[in-house]
Amino acid sequence: MITEYYIAKGVRLDLEGDSNDYVGKTLSGGEVSVYPSPEFSERANSENVIVGNAVLYGATSGEAFFSGKAGERFCVRNSGVKAVVEGVGDHGCEYMTGGRVVVLGSTGRNFAAGMSGGIAYIYDEDNSFQKKCNMGMVGVSPLTETASAAEIQEVKALITKHLDRTQSPKAQKLLDNWDASSAKFMRVMPSDYERVLLQRAAVIKETKKSASASA
Repeated sequence: MITEYYIAKGVRLDLEGDSNDYVGKTLSGGEVSVYPSPEFSERANSENVIVGNAVLYGATSGEAFFSGKAGERFCVRNSGVKAVVEGVGDHGCEYMTGGRVVVLGSTGRNFAAGMSGGIAYIYDEDNSFQKKCNMGMVGVSPLTETASAAEIQEVKALITKHLDRTQSPKAQKLLDNWDASSAKFMRVMPSDYERVLLQRAAVIKETKKSASASA
């Protein structure tokens, strides 16, 4: 399949089959879904490499759903896309500056190298993720212990949309037992980015407090 570049807002592309490198490069507001044909078994579905390397390279906005694994450098330099995938190769979310990435399976090594913005969520079923993550600029913590209820709901909503777009058996399985599944997600967040968000929240809280006092 020819790689899709610069898909704009309002454009939706669904592919039954597989694709190559640079799928969704510089995605600019549109939506991309790639999923295998119905005859694939559940095991083959989640373990199949469905898209190649450097998928969503430099993407700025939009959504993407991949029912299968991606190659290396998934979401490199992503600055705003929301994406769901069922596994990634080495260097996932490298130099990412924004957006949300949900990985419903394993990652390769050096995940989050140079990641300075956005948040990634990894379904860490076998507790192997932290040794694959580059901790130079990020912190890793259990989703259910550190995220707000609204953030956890956002992750669930992305997985639900992934199921709707791709009919993913893996997504269905996780959603069917969400309380147990959500407890196995790890939250990857750049340390500086988290500090800025906390400072912003504190300022907003203080502003509201001052406004109430003067009312």
